[in-house]
Amino acid sequence: MGAYHFSLFPNDHFVDIRPYQYGWEKCAPLHSFGPFVRNHYLFHYIISGQGMLYSHATNGEIHEYNLEANQGFLICPGQINLYTADEKDPWKYVWIEFDGMRAEECLLQAGLTQDQPIYQPRNAEEGTKLQDQMLYFSENSTKSPIHLVGRLSLFLGDLIEFSSSQQKIEVQTQPDYYINEAVVYIQQNYHRDLTIDEVADFCKLNRNYFSRKFKKKMGCTPQEFLILQRMTNAAELMLLTDLPIKAIAAQCGYPNQLHFSQAFKKRYGLPPQEWRKQNHSKID
Repeated sequence: MGAYHFSLFPNDHFVDIRPYQYGWEKCAPLHSFGPFVRNHYLFHYIISGQGMLYSHATNGEIHEYNLEANQGFLICPGQINLYTADEKDPWKYVWIEFDGMRAEECLLQAGLTQDQPIYQPRNAEEGTKLQDQMLYFSENSTKSPIHLVGRLSLFLGDLIEFSSSQQKIEVQTQPDYYINEAVVYIQQNYHRDLTIDEVADFCKLNRNYFSRKFKKKMGCTPQEFLILQRMTNAAELMLLTDLPIKAIAAQCGYPNQLHFSQAFKKRYGLPPQEWRKQNHSKID
């Protein structure tokens, strides 16, 4: 049998950088999670044991990685992923889910992207320090939100400093800053009746100019990104909770269940209830 612990971050008022969930898991042999899609960045660091990561690259190809202790792996928002513990030597890992306007910039400096998701510290000692930084969250989950946000900044600083693939990146332009701000705003407000006009107004940008810049940076329109956030969270709620479909629809910004079902089927190819039946067992 495996062992598991996680905590939820209690405050959503931080936009530069913010943790969402954090914890650790000692997996049972062949324990797997997925196929699944996350709303935010999720970084695992392997404390002991071995496992496999199946990661969808930006070109749609599935890359397989054999991983072991003192390595980490990144899962990006909207990315399909599956990871499985080894049968003979199942892994134990610590993980943290986070996001914010500075998240992508920090990960790029650490050499981590959807197409390069594997993290290797420069040496085992620095890997242990990084692991301890991550375990701190589970061991101190009752600390104040601002304290935990500060610890997340320290962790990301070490993630960059200890990386064997550290990168120098250009400082983002002002439009990039506004698009990052818009992404966070959508992630924090997709559950209500949110319009793209409101997001553009929040960024103090003209709607058309904002939409062009958003698509150039993100590869999709603001409306497509909003729908992706809603659908991804809906799938997560259907897998991890027993909430009725109507309640999930409402939590994801769809007071009309029919409209939700149509959007969900367009995204995943199946009506919500049927998709739930087919996928719920995959995380047991």
